[in-house]
Amino acid sequence: MSRVQPAADRVADIVQVALFRTCIFAAVTGLVVGSAAESAAAAAARQAAPNIVVIFMDDMGYADPGPFGGDPELTPNLNRMAQEGRRFTDFYVSQAVCSASRCSLLTGCYNVRLGILGALGPSARIGLNPDEKTIAEVCREQGYATACFGKWHLGHHEQFLPLQQGFDEYFGLPYSNDMWPYHPGVLHLPMEERLKRWPHLPLIEGNKVVNPQVDDEVQAELTRLYTEKSVSFIERNHDRPFFLYLPHSMVHVPLYAGREFLGKSGKGLFADVMMEIDWSVGRILDTLRRLELERNTLVVFTSDNGPWLSYGDHAGSAKPLREGKGTMFDGGCRVSCIMRWPGSIPAGSVCSEPLMTIDLLPTIAELTGGSLPEHTIDGRSIVPQMLAETPLPSPHEALYFYYGKQLQAVRAGRWKLHFPHGYRTLADRAGGTGGIPANYENATIGEELFDLQMDISETTDVAAANPEVVERLRRLAEAARAELGDSQREGAGMRPPGQL
Repeated sequence: MSRVQPAADRVADIVQVALFRTCIFAAVTGLVVGSAAESAAAAAARQAAPNIVVIFMDDMGYADPGPFGGDPELTPNLNRMAQEGRRFTDFYVSQAVCSASRCSLLTGCYNVRLGILGALGPSARIGLNPDEKTIAEVCREQGYATACFGKWHLGHHEQFLPLQQGFDEYFGLPYSNDMWPYHPGVLHLPMEERLKRWPHLPLIEGNKVVNPQVDDEVQAELTRLYTEKSVSFIERNHDRPFFLYLPHSMVHVPLYAGREFLGKSGKGLFADVMMEIDWSVGRILDTLRRLELERNTLVVFTSDNGPWLSYGDHAGSAKPLREGKGTMFDGGCRVSCIMRWPGSIPAGSVCSEPLMTIDLLPTIAELTGGSLPEHTIDGRSIVPQMLAETPLPSPHEALYFYYGKQLQAVRAGRWKLHFPHGYRTLADRAGGTGGIPANYENATIGEELFDLQMDISETTDVAAANPEVVERLRRLAEAARAELGDSQREGAGMRPPGQL
């Protein structure tokens, strides 16, 4: 978890895989290395810097999109993305819960380093520290237009909102769409009592509240509104580089589909919502094609964590992965990911290297010629893993999985070691129906080692047969604890969140 290398220092890797950009071929022929060649390549990269679109789902399960095992009839546009791009089968989030996951995506840091844990609610008095550098700030320094349309969830007070974090435009909800007085768990109470638990849910544009009381009708329009804002942003900035961050409120409960999609699937509300999300992806891809931007635009589609399994028929699926949202088994923290960049990312390809959302910031910095933060970050550029015909090995020696402040697991290559911890589970029971969740049970796991190549479902402990692997992962975990902390232990590299 040292400082990530500057973009120019990694150009040699790109040259070796011979897939970066046509302009880099003109600047660097063959396998020439050295400072002069690196400088020329970096300059060429900046001239051809791609537009960036990141579509970030909420609570979408690993197996919900067609290319990852979901119903292909529901996701024709995601199917097309996979056919024209690359599937990342072992792609992770830092923590299987909303705010923590978004913090890592935007900053390239493990969320525990920055003090953003769990899901910040309307009573939170902290947020993403404006001193941190986001992807939007990396891009804006390079002349990019920047926008966020959707769920923010990194602090709802003005000093933490997107316009103060590098974005030129913002429209969306400040936190999860279930943080409102119409949650099924409080509907039996008088409104006065409900408002003591959850205030009215606001809709924000820029820094201003444009609707102080989001209702059912607005919820049903959110996917369409976010999509229309995104299409307009692309159209208005088609002649300059842009970074679009589209963090959808769906498929988080409460589920809502627009009028054109409600009942359209014939397979239930969750399937209707997936169809509308896929439509949204199609609008983005079609807009890029219509404006002749698709060969100069990287589109990333992924999710903030796995499915909220207690909601049953209103939740997705992580199969064959174990558990879901709220746990650091792979069903909670491994997410489906597709990246598409025609002419640069090989079509119909697959990368199975362990990677994480923390890698997007340094990757985008390299692609855009942007500068990395001066402070320590944890992500690594994954340009070679994106562009090579045969993806290079993961740049990470290990990935670390915290829940709250507790280090619960570490993955290195094919191996994942869990440390003793408690977790929530349905214990193979069905979830709830109609938006009413079932109750979880509490369970515990000891120190157990899983071989994810042979046992993707994390069912068989192989620690006794691999003591040297266990010892190596213990040493890696101890180094992480020294830097990032663990439970009551402070880490040397921790930084404070933003405070009111």
